[in-house]
Amino acid sequence: MAQAWRCAGLSWTAGGPVLIWDGGRRSALTWGKTVAFGVAEGGARTCVGARENTCPLAARVSARSTGPRCEECARLDRAHSVAADTLADDPRPYRVYLAWFGAGMTKVGITAERRGSARLLEQGAVCFSWLGTGPLMAARRTEELLRAALRVPDRIPYAAKRAARAALPATGEERAAEIAVLHARALELTGWPESLAPAPFRPVDHVEAFGLAEAPAPVGVVGELAAGGAVSGELVAAAGPDLHLATDRGVLVLDTRLLPGWELVPAGERRVEVPVRALKERPAAQDGLF
Repeated sequence: MAQAWRCAGLSWTAGGPVLIWDGGRRSALTWGKTVAFGVAEGGARTCVGARENTCPLAARVSARSTGPRCEECARLDRAHSVAADTLADDPRPYRVYLAWFGAGMTKVGITAERRGSARLLEQGAVCFSWLGTGPLMAARRTEELLRAALRVPDRIPYAAKRAARAALPATGEERAAEIAVLHARALELTGWPESLAPAPFRPVDHVEAFGLAEAPAPVGVVGELAAGGAVSGELVAAAGPDLHLATDRGVLVLDTRLLPGWELVPAGERRVEVPVRALKERPAAQDGLF
């Protein structure tokens, strides 16, 4: 029987996307590389646990879920977390940013300064600019200020990000235009915490880092994995947790958040034997009431 591997997720480094495996092994992903794996026969997706502890119940997790934890382990994982707003005493500096994912889709967020732009790559931000740097709570207050004053959300559904990537403007200047306007408006607001130092507008574009400029548009999305199934294709682009794979069924998007919790085995042939759904198109703006 082939050795089984368990994926711990996708990470972004200065060199590009990397798949992380239980035990610490890493697989660097480069354009043109074949990504191929099967799902062990007769298996099921089980909870990955939380904070380096295994799930005491080995609970089953939905194959369609992008979260690989059961309810109890997910609650434990969110405890003492900046993302879940349950950590308020981190003394290290944080940055506030504006991130753009497509026309009309800009969000505000914060990330630890030590992480650089990794958080933006992980979210699939097409371009972004820093707004300022300061203590955690000052960064949080600035984030809330922008949400209220500029009506900029702090979350965007991932399906919407994916759909928007299929129709991006051709130039970096066009992609940065919306955050340029919002950045200028943000700096004009009163009520900024004194301990947060504003940053000038310096857009960072990720289209080249994601490989989106030359890659063919995807035609579908892997909906879930299944025992006995397989996925194999050539990597042509990646953005956030998504891998764009050229397969025997065209270019498909594989959300790597679906991998943790499964036992994965080697696969050879270029084939896709898991459920696939059509890539949702972004809704067009309504130009009239009727």
